[in-house]
Order: sequence, then C-alpha cells, then structure tokens
Amino acid sequence: MAKFRNRGRLTDGQIGFILVIPALAIFITVIMYPFLNAIAMSFSDRSLLSPNYEVVGLENYIKVFSDPYFLKTVGTTILFVVLATIIPFTLGMIWAIVLNQGFRGSEFLRGVTLVDWIIPGTAIGFLWSWIFNGQYGILNALLQSLGLIDENISFLGQTSTALICVVIARSWQMLPWYMSFLLGGLQSVPQDRIEAARMDGCNNMQVFWHIIVPGMRQIFFLVLVLGAIGNLQHFDIPWTMTQGGPARATTTLSLEVYRTAFKNWKLGQAATVGTVWAVLLLLFSVVYLKQVKESD
Repeated sequence: MAKFRNRGRLTDGQIGFILVIPALAIFITVIMYPFLNAIAMSFSDRSLLSPNYEVVGLENYIKVFSDPYFLKTVGTTILFVVLATIIPFTLGMIWAIVLNQGFRGSEFLRGVTLVDWIIPGTAIGFLWSWIFNGQYGILNALLQSLGLIDENISFLGQTSTALICVVIARSWQMLPWYMSFLLGGLQSVPQDRIEAARMDGCNNMQVFWHIIVPGMRQIFFLVLVLGAIGNLQHFDIPWTMTQGGPARATTTLSLEVYRTAFKNWKLGQAATVGTVWAVLLLLFSVVYLKQVKESD
C-alpha cells in the first residue's frame, strides 16, 4: 500500500534534476553554445562583410601563429597580466597589514579604499588618461613644478611608457579587491601564534615570513590566480586609454579579438584568436579549480 502511495511522487534525485534544468539551460544558451560556435567559426573565413563563408580548416590558425604581431600580442598580454597582478597584490598586502592594526580611523580608510572598486572601468580609464595626458596632464604639470622635467612627456604616446601607464590604472582599480581578500586572510591567522612568535623574540619581518605567509599561503595562491584570470580577460581600461597603441604596445588578446572582428571585419580570425585566448584562460581555471578541490 505504501509503495502504491509513493508511486506518483518524485525522488530527491528527480527533484534536484528539475531544479537544475533552468540554470543548465541558461548556461548552454549564454556560455556553451557561443563558445562552441566560436570554435567552429575559427575554422571558417566568416566575415561581417558577407553572409557567405567557407570552411578553411586550419588556415586561420596558420595565419594567426605566423603573424609576428600576434606573438607580440601574446607577449604583451603575459606582461600585462604579470604586472597588473603582482603590483596591486603587493600594494594590497601592504595596505591590508596597515589597516589590520585597528587604529582609529582604520574603518574609514577601509571604506575610502573600496570607493574606486565601484567606479566603472571606463571612467577609470578616462581619469588616468587625463593624468597621463602629454599636453595638459596633471602628472606633467607636477613633474615640471618639481623641476624634474623641462617639457611635457607623452606617456601614452610612447611605446616605452604606455603599457606601464595602463598597468598603473588597472592596479589602482584592483587594489581594493586584493586588500579586501588579504585583510580577511590576515584576520584569520591565529593571534596566539603571532604573540608566541613575538615572545620568542621574532621581529615584524620574521613574524610575517614564518607565521603570516604560511598561514595565508592558500589565500595568496587563490587570489593571485583569480587576479590573473581577471587581467587576462580585461578590456575596458586598455581600450579607453590607448586602444592598443601606440604601435600595438598595449594590445592584449582581448583588444586583438575586438579589433580583428569589428575593425577588420574578420570573424573567423577573431574566433581563432579568441580560441587561443580561451585556452590560456582554461589553464588558469584548471589550476584554480584544482587548488579549490585540494583545499576542500
């Protein structure tokens, strides 16, 4: 009789599957299908100039990897990711240590630090473009007032300085993000271990290297990987400040995909660059997921 009454009811597994269907449908529609379509498009000569296209096999990949500008773009992307990850991470760690002291006004400074995190990237790009402007930029005015330069410097117009300017703008944007995670990690380090180390005669640097760093090693790794993933797919600040110039000195893979697709109208080659870009993102994602699995 009990089996007959339960025959019309759904099991827990069936209910779980039904609840997952909406999220799965959105994932397939928004992420999976466009990704697979882009991979298929990378094997064609599809263009925005014509609705007709043909399958060209590996021709796009051969063109992309034989292009010296593409290799330069990959190198620029790696350099941008490294600098835009390490610099704000280091500054965020220093600032987190300062705010962790709990002095009067530390809560206010923490809130002020988080302000630039909510500012749109486009606005940050315009702000730093004004600071580094070669004609009326505030940085040139400051350096001239200090007597360090005699004439204005076109920071965004020189291949030797343009990328570091973009990195500075991105670092300024990301510093609150690193600070928040690292401050939370600092507060999770057992205070009794720190006090015991100080009682044993350890100075601040020794406490940092032998107590704090080992206690935050996992947080360091996850924050660095997530930061690198974010920088690898970042677009708005480099495009707003330099649009990839001068002489492609600030062109990253994200900008290259946009330029190839919507400037040169070559969707097939843009999909090829995007596929290579996705592979690099996948490598970082695998490392991140592996670390998360090990931590669990």
